[in-house]
Amino acid sequence: MKALIQRVSRASVEVDARCVGTIGPGLLALIGVEKGDDKTSVDRLLHKLLHYRVFSDDDGKMNLDVQQAGGGLLLVSQFTLAASTRKGLRPSFSSAAPPAEGERLFHALLEKAHLRHAPVACGEFGANMQVSLVNDGPVTFLLES
Repeated sequence: MKALIQRVSRASVEVDARCVGTIGPGLLALIGVEKGDDKTSVDRLLHKLLHYRVFSDDDGKMNLDVQQAGGGLLLVSQFTLAASTRKGLRPSFSSAAPPAEGERLFHALLEKAHLRHAPVACGEFGANMQVSLVNDGPVTFLLES
């Protein structure tokens, strides 16, 4: 599994012009599920999401995680993160998990996130979503489980 995380001042996601998820300060995480990912991948990625230190402490250093900073977590499925872009000029999605498996693992991640953190918001798996954000920094990292 992969997560492209962005430290945000605020972020939201809309489907069909209705807001389905929103957070204030926190992390927006675009989630990609690949073939071979499993429950262990979910657990590892969630641990990284909740403990990756990208928020500033009193000295201005990135020493705080989203929980310590009291931030929200917005999870948005994005299968294009699983694309291979090494060859040619068109992405290959052969390494992406099949849609049903991707949805199952994304929802497992979401369910576990709800149990371990608040607030947690999400997009809608497989939907055409419009994601809005204010990247704070900008701070962006690619996490892999």
